[in-house]
Amino acid sequence: MDDDSDMEDYGFDYSEDEMEEQDVDVENQYYNSKGLLETEDGLDEALAGFQQVLEMECEDREKWAFKALKQIVKVHFRRGASEDMLAAYRCLLDAAAVPSISRAAAEKKLNSVLDCVGASPDAALLRDFYAATLEALRTHPNDRLWFKTNMKLATLWVAEGQMQRALTILNALHKLCTAEDGGAGDDHKKGTQTLEVIALLIQVHTAQRGTKALKALYAGALRIRSAVPHPRILGVIKECGGKVHMADRAWEAAATDFFEAFKSYDEAGAAARVRCLKYLVLATMLMQSGVDPFDSQEARPYKNEPEVAAMTALVDAYQSSAIPEFERILRTHRAAIMADPFIAQYVEDLLRNVRIQAVSRLVQSYSRIRLSAIGEELNIPPPEVESLLVSMLLDGKFAGAIDQVQGVLTLDRADPNDARHAALERWGCQLAALQGTLAARLNAV
Repeated sequence: MDDDSDMEDYGFDYSEDEMEEQDVDVENQYYNSKGLLETEDGLDEALAGFQQVLEMECEDREKWAFKALKQIVKVHFRRGASEDMLAAYRCLLDAAAVPSISRAAAEKKLNSVLDCVGASPDAALLRDFYAATLEALRTHPNDRLWFKTNMKLATLWVAEGQMQRALTILNALHKLCTAEDGGAGDDHKKGTQTLEVIALLIQVHTAQRGTKALKALYAGALRIRSAVPHPRILGVIKECGGKVHMADRAWEAAATDFFEAFKSYDEAGAAARVRCLKYLVLATMLMQSGVDPFDSQEARPYKNEPEVAAMTALVDAYQSSAIPEFERILRTHRAAIMADPFIAQYVEDLLRNVRIQAVSRLVQSYSRIRLSAIGEELNIPPPEVESLLVSMLLDGKFAGAIDQVQGVLTLDRADPNDARHAALERWGCQLAALQGTLAARLNAV
């Protein structure tokens, strides 16, 4: 009996050692193959090595097979073998579903592969990858991977101009994130996801010129109190806010949001930072601020950027009310300034502001001035001069009247002493009235 027991123990020990050796062999095979990925010449050999890992037996076979399949997908990607890559990815999805692979590990590896494949210019291949992932998630759910995959698919539809298909996905995600039983207001995870969805919805509705939808999305983003979005996401939302405020002609609020968008894009290293800096300059001029937008520490390094140089020159001409220089810059840098439809729609407002400043300075020395003289100074025809003066009179920029027959502006130059005398007279009347009231009360007593 003892001998049999010894033999059984001996056999068990031998089997355990054998499995340990196999584990080491598989691990070595995996990492040796991975080392071959450092050069393009080693891809074929690395692929053969990872295929061998799939065939080797060991205690943690499922774990190593999962790792090897991930590398096989990436090798096929580097080799440009789309069909082989998709076939390997389907095997990877099956391997991710086994119990020994944790949900977190599966999500991390699959998301890593999707990020890698996302660099491919082949839209059809990307759609196949996302469709395969979503299909696999039907039987083995993973909420975070499902959300990320849908976002990647929606982003792809946006890039292809398929806005309605993108909206179908995004509206469903937005509804899910803001459901009544789990609103995004105080939920950190849902809040962050909701902002990601809103940022992509903003891109869709911006392309569709959906001003009403953009206002609603911006307001919804402001209601989210708990979230830690990527700086690029925050930049998209703040840029949207700036445009919404511009549409409402709330220049100061627009400038604030554009500056926040610029800083967020700058932190994310996104090229959109230059665009938002130009919008900041535009809003600053429209709000008639004397502050130079390039005085801030964040904006100063971009002052001499070629795309920003034209706006910088406009600021200088604007602040000095130099109309000929302002118009010359618009002509010279027309491509840089007018090519952006958003900036182009506010150029007339800028010109109007410059002209108002110029007229205010011009009329200071006159009690009467011909409209033709103002037109020569502003380089605009008499009808435009008259329209401009009427709006300035109505806005209280100065007091006066326009003689349309003679084509003359007459300004009211009130003597400061007259105003002082009128104030003293009103004060005297008030004192007399008070004296009469007190006298009446004393007589009544």
